[in-house]
Amino acid sequence: MVKRKKRLKKGIDSLEEQIELHKEKLEKSKEDGNIELEGYYQKEINSLENVKRRKENQLNK
Repeated sequence: MVKRKKRLKKGIDSLEEQIELHKEKLEKSKEDGNIELEGYYQKEINSLENVKRRKENQLNK
Protein backbone atom coordinates (compact mmCIF):
# COMPACT_ATOMS: atom_id res chain seq x y z
CA MET A 1 0.00 0.00 0.00
CA VAL A 2 2.89 2.38 0.66
CA LYS A 3 4.03 2.26 -2.95
CA ARG A 4 0.49 2.92 -4.15
CA LYS A 5 0.10 5.94 -1.87
CA LYS A 6 3.51 7.28 -2.83
CA ARG A 7 2.71 6.87 -6.53
CA LEU A 8 -0.66 8.61 -6.11
CA LYS A 9 0.93 11.52 -4.20
CA LYS A 10 3.57 11.89 -6.88
CA GLY A 11 0.88 11.84 -9.56
CA ILE A 12 -1.16 14.48 -7.74
CA ASP A 13 1.90 16.73 -7.41
CA SER A 14 2.60 16.34 -11.11
CA LEU A 15 -0.99 17.20 -11.97
CA GLU A 16 -0.84 20.32 -9.81
CA GLU A 17 2.24 21.46 -11.73
CA GLN A 18 0.51 20.83 -15.05
CA ILE A 19 -2.59 22.73 -13.92
CA GLU A 20 -0.47 25.74 -12.93
CA LEU A 21 1.39 25.62 -16.25
CA HIS A 22 -1.88 25.53 -18.17
CA LYS A 23 -3.30 28.41 -16.10
CA GLU A 24 -0.28 30.53 -17.01
CA LYS A 25 -0.72 29.65 -20.67
CA LEU A 26 -4.44 30.44 -20.40
CA GLU A 27 -3.66 33.92 -19.07
CA LYS A 28 -1.17 34.50 -21.87
CA SER A 29 -3.69 33.41 -24.51
CA LYS A 30 -6.28 35.78 -22.96
CA GLU A 31 -3.81 38.64 -23.22
CA ASP A 32 -3.07 37.75 -26.84
CA GLY A 33 -6.79 37.46 -27.61
CA ASN A 34 -6.59 33.89 -28.90
CA ILE A 35 -10.09 32.57 -28.14
CA GLU A 36 -9.52 29.07 -29.55
CA LEU A 37 -6.45 28.57 -27.40
CA GLU A 38 -8.34 29.85 -24.34
CA GLY A 39 -10.99 27.18 -24.84
CA TYR A 40 -8.38 24.48 -25.27
CA TYR A 41 -6.52 25.39 -22.09
CA GLN A 42 -9.78 25.67 -20.12
CA LYS A 43 -10.79 22.16 -21.21
CA GLU A 44 -7.33 20.84 -20.32
CA ILE A 45 -7.46 22.46 -16.87
CA ASN A 46 -10.91 20.96 -16.20
CA SER A 47 -9.72 17.54 -17.34
CA LEU A 48 -6.59 17.67 -15.19
CA GLU A 49 -8.60 18.81 -12.15
CA ASN A 50 -10.98 15.87 -12.61
CA VAL A 51 -8.09 13.42 -12.77
CA LYS A 52 -6.55 15.04 -9.69
CA ARG A 53 -9.86 14.72 -7.80
CA ARG A 54 -10.10 11.02 -8.71
CA LYS A 55 -6.54 10.36 -7.54
CA GLU A 56 -7.19 12.21 -4.27
CA ASN A 57 -10.29 10.06 -3.72
CA GLN A 58 -8.25 6.91 -4.34
CA LEU A 59 -5.58 8.14 -1.92
CA ASN A 60 -8.15 8.77 0.82
CA LYS A 61 -9.70 5.30 0.61
